[in-house]
Amino acid sequence: MKILAYTFSLMVMMNCGSSKMVQTPSQSGEQKVTNNTAKSDEDSFTNSERIAEIMNYLASDELKGRDSGSEGIEMAAQYIENHFKSYGVNPYFESYRDTLSNYKKTSYNIVGIVEGNDPALKDEYILIGAHYDHIGTIAPENGDYIANGANDNASGTTSVMEIARYFGTQKTNKRSLIFALFSAEEKGLLGSEHLAKKLKEQDLNLYTMLNFEMTGVPLNKKDYVVYITGYERSNLAEISNRYAGENLVGFLPTAKEFNLFQRSDNYPFHKEFGVPSHTLCTFDFTNFAFYHKVGDEIDVMDFEHMATLVNKVLPVIEGIANGPENEIQLK
Repeated sequence: MKILAYTFSLMVMMNCGSSKMVQTPSQSGEQKVTNNTAKSDEDSFTNSERIAEIMNYLASDELKGRDSGSEGIEMAAQYIENHFKSYGVNPYFESYRDTLSNYKKTSYNIVGIVEGNDPALKDEYILIGAHYDHIGTIAPENGDYIANGANDNASGTTSVMEIARYFGTQKTNKRSLIFALFSAEEKGLLGSEHLAKKLKEQDLNLYTMLNFEMTGVPLNKKDYVVYITGYERSNLAEISNRYAGENLVGFLPTAKEFNLFQRSDNYPFHKEFGVPSHTLCTFDFTNFAFYHKVGDEIDVMDFEHMATLVNKVLPVIEGIANGPENEIQLK
């Protein structure tokens, strides 16, 4: 996500798309996140152990920061493909791989589908996405040169993989669900731009697009769990909170102030299709100090929070997938 961060009077520029960032350390005591692997409720679909298993691989040193076109991101691609296959998520194209046409190095989106079970509604599609690339290796800091990208965006990728596992195994969706993990987001939203144009050319009947970005740590002192970019552009938050039965999705003023709506992988789908397209995020400008730094490691992630978010989002997506026609509308 292309974002702006600040701490008190000091503002620093962040760009999760195409440019570098200068970041200041967080104030002592402001960041309080842990590598929490306690179990979620027994009746929940996912739990912190399962989240940790996926995160520990995607954000490992072995993948060397998952730079687009690298050996590390190829390993991540194979990992996601194998998981999709084991979940009963079928390839959307002839294979899971969607080769980018707008990036110099050979790079792939990983795209799967769970077909809807309703004869009419299955021809409407909901796209659930996240970028799985990161920035690779950078200038060493205390001997560490691997930008592991745990929060950015192994967290969002893990969330999408677990949502895909739910629908791949449960098959409860009337509308069809496309699960897309994008490459080359860090190069300027290139993976999502490529896929959005490709699907538009195929005349896909896209109902809505939900993107997951930087969901690895909880919001700081908010009365909701996650915010969406472009909050005021549709009624998605209202619909989501109704299906969740709580104040799950909220409004972050700084997200609007810095126009985060245009700075993540939801935006190409908004441009191409003109349908409600939003990013769900829990980075709130105060709770994470390691954007595009080697410190973006799994030990600063909160796996319990991540599991809770997935479990709370599942009934929302299920409700949207099975709900009335045109329930989510642009404002």
